Amino acid sequence: MFNLVSNYKPSGDQPQAIDKLVAGIENGMHAQTLLGVTGSGKTFTMANVIQRLGRPTLVLAHNKTLAGQLYAEFKELFPDNAVEYFISYYDYYQPEAYIASTDTYIEKDSSVNDEIDRMRHEATKSLLTREDTIVVASVSCIYGIGEKSDYLSLMMMLEVGLEIPRDAVVGQLISMQYERNDFELKRGTFRCKGDVLDIWTPDSEHVITRVSFFGDEIEKISFIDSITGRFEYSKSYVEIFPASHYATGRSKLNSAIERIEDELDGRIAYLRQKGETVAAYRLEQRTRYDMDMMRETGFCKGIENYSRHISGRSEGEPPCTLMDFFPDDFLLFIDESHQTLPQVRAMYNGDHARKDMLVQYGFRLPSAYDNRPLKFEEFESKMGSTVFVSATPAEYETTHSDCIVEQMIRPTGLLEPEIDIRPVEGQIEDILGELQEQKKRGDKSLIMTLTKRMAEDLTEFLTKEGVRVTYIHSDIKAVERMQILNRLRNDEIDVIVGINLLREGIDLPEVSLLMILDADKEGFLRSERSLIQIIGRCARNEHGRVILYADEITDSMMNAVSETNRRREIQRRFNQEHGIVPKTIKKAVRDVFDIVAQSASSSSDRKGSASSSGRKGSRTSSKGDTIDPVRLINEGVTGGSEEDKNRMIDKLSHEMEVAAKALDFEKAAEIRDIIIELKGIKS
Repeated sequence: MFNLVSNYKPSGDQPQAIDKLVAGIENGMHAQTLLGVTGSGKTFTMANVIQRLGRPTLVLAHNKTLAGQLYAEFKELFPDNAVEYFISYYDYYQPEAYIASTDTYIEKDSSVNDEIDRMRHEATKSLLTREDTIVVASVSCIYGIGEKSDYLSLMMMLEVGLEIPRDAVVGQLISMQYERNDFELKRGTFRCKGDVLDIWTPDSEHVITRVSFFGDEIEKISFIDSITGRFEYSKSYVEIFPASHYATGRSKLNSAIERIEDELDGRIAYLRQKGETVAAYRLEQRTRYDMDMMRETGFCKGIENYSRHISGRSEGEPPCTLMDFFPDDFLLFIDESHQTLPQVRAMYNGDHARKDMLVQYGFRLPSAYDNRPLKFEEFESKMGSTVFVSATPAEYETTHSDCIVEQMIRPTGLLEPEIDIRPVEGQIEDILGELQEQKKRGDKSLIMTLTKRMAEDLTEFLTKEGVRVTYIHSDIKAVERMQILNRLRNDEIDVIVGINLLREGIDLPEVSLLMILDADKEGFLRSERSLIQIIGRCARNEHGRVILYADEITDSMMNAVSETNRRREIQRRFNQEHGIVPKTIKKAVRDVFDIVAQSASSSSDRKGSASSSGRKGSRTSSKGDTIDPVRLINEGVTGGSEEDKNRMIDKLSHEMEVAAKALDFEKAAEIRDIIIELKGIKS
């Protein structure tokens, strides 16, 4: 059922990893770990396992950026199958909260991204109607999304020849939380014009479902482009799913209101007995207003806090989540499991602590506790055939896996870097000597410190010694960080001093030397997993080396060095047996300014000129003058006229929207930061 499309075939030790994972799942193993080094093609291995087994699959990532990257990769690998995207649909979210120490109530405020909401609906629809479905999700998928049974019971099936009055279809749409709008049709709305009913379902990107009646009989079902009104295609039947995952029937809602009232009466009596008269009064006013709104409109602000009553669940019973939409035999890949699983574990406690204050002071009923993410043990009970994917699996993965499958060989033949441990005494002189040798070879270096102050002081010292160096830490804006990394790759500087360069997307093939100061200071930045991840920054260069400066060898250092050397030996033997010569990865310098310039050039049918650093950073406007975003940002008050700046801001705003629609949130955030900086520049 799954058609994997790729110009590449499994290579290195990918074939044995695929075979072991498939065999383990077919033999009934509940969980396995894919221990794959950085750059070994773990995503391609996952795709081959999915194709071989042919089961619906959930791929879980720990943030939106990583989920977006995985979604794009799987979409490309499986163009003929349903690859869906399910993340939190909030562009901005301020949860409801109460701070007792200052008597401050914070009302819920949010902004929903319409496109992501559409993709969430498309994901659940695909799971219910297709078997060849892959859903890439963030950890938000463990939050309740309404009952699957209600969602299915409200689904409406329309087919040509069905005898049903148009008004009956309209009434059903309203009960499914569609809104009638005869002037502006958008997702989740419908319009009526004579015998024609137009419905824009929440999962559709730009196609409207048009149902044509002849009397009380459906004569035709066609699909129309929402912008041009052009006919696209027709079908003999169509499935209409609810406009909201939280939609429920009227009878069930009336029963829920009765249960809410019973709980309210008991809670008010409890608060008054404790002398909390203000909390009792506040709770009664808010809850009765919500019940009146639900009676009249079927909805109220904050209705999710009553989800337990609406769904008919018992107190403490886990909510229905995306995982409940999958069949029992689904596959679960947890990417970067050493980060994703702790995040899943922590979500329930944080949510419960916030709601505890709201319940205690009369802002919500205790049933609000059950509008929550899954507890970790509940998440475990819903896991299908699971594969933990990580270069540095944590203790949980290793102890809960029936099998650990290693994938150590990179298609490029690159080895893990060599590691040297040197004493702290004389480290500065040693660093200077190493940097001079690196300069002669034309290679780049990274230096890792523990504090911002240490990074700044070391950078100042090295600058005085004539080293082309700069530093990166959290005080450096996102745009500047991107520019610094590109300056290193474009040979404008030779060294970067940083604290934590483990961020997703850091890919510096030019770096052949990594020096880690205070390697023996146990903690988050010098734990075994962190050291292995840091060491991996040099794994894209054939001359990669790592120097650890320490006065003693800690357990974390010993384990990280031993594991790196073990992997290096496996890779070396494989290369020797197969005659592979490691070659440094050649990768173009990625710069958001390139994207802006190329787009601008195409719109004006002109080519942007490349700057001395390799950027295509300018274009010629219709008036003949030049707009250069790099110059505008870097030169500040002397860079560009106000007209130049405003035109570039308009152009960048468009590029930001395009990137966000393409789910490239990292690029969109970079462009957003550029816009903010441009707005702060005076002509």
